[in-house]
Amino acid sequence: MSGAFRCIVLIPSYNSGELLHRTVAEVLTVWPEVVVVSDGSQDGSQHALDDLLPHHAGLHLVRLQRNGGKGRAVLYGAQWAAQAGFTHILTMDADGQHPARSLPEFMAESRQNPQAMILGKPVFGPDAPALRVWGRKLSNGLVWLETAGAVKDCLFGFRVYPLPPFLQAMQKSRFMRGFDFDPEIAVRLVWIGVAAVNKPAPVQYLEKSDGGISHFQYGRDNARLTFMHIRLFLTWLWRMFCGKRKPFLSTKHDQNCG
Repeated sequence: MSGAFRCIVLIPSYNSGELLHRTVAEVLTVWPEVVVVSDGSQDGSQHALDDLLPHHAGLHLVRLQRNGGKGRAVLYGAQWAAQAGFTHILTMDADGQHPARSLPEFMAESRQNPQAMILGKPVFGPDAPALRVWGRKLSNGLVWLETAGAVKDCLFGFRVYPLPPFLQAMQKSRFMRGFDFDPEIAVRLVWIGVAAVNKPAPVQYLEKSDGGISHFQYGRDNARLTFMHIRLFLTWLWRMFCGKRKPFLSTKHDQNCG
């Protein structure tokens, strides 16, 4: 990748309530370029940034009329960012889980490794629900196999992507538009030769009393993840044993949690 490094923080948002304003305000204290994609929100959060937009030239809002899923929202934001001249996007959630204070070090890592994707590796605190911590182990194990150990955590959405390969992978697939986005895009990018740098980052789980929200639907989204893993595993087998295998890139370097 040639040219100057330009990265924008991309935040997909669907009915994020008051957390959206808080998250964006925290990001703006450490990084001036932000694009928020309001994914068909109907709870008033599509207007949550009205007081910030006039005072921050680098803050942008893209409104989608209907809710299409996280992956679709990120794709719209990535296309917007590419047209605006950015070379990279840093994705993070609107729900306060991802640490705005870690943005500068992730940006610095991406600047040093512009061809790679920088993947957040969550450091769980005592507030992390045990069901979520243990529930992701199966997904991580399958993705570890499918990427020869390159991806350490497939569900943590705090990441930096180089835009050209990201858009290439997304536009070639009709999948990765919902909750299956985070794990599948990491696998697909490794398969097309994008190196992975795994970097630890803290994760915070907010209680409902603090505004915490979750749009994960156990039946629908677990079915989607199961279908995704079946597709990826069958593709991995085909690549491994049918003469179509391309060399996997392991992590460029894995930064341990301490």
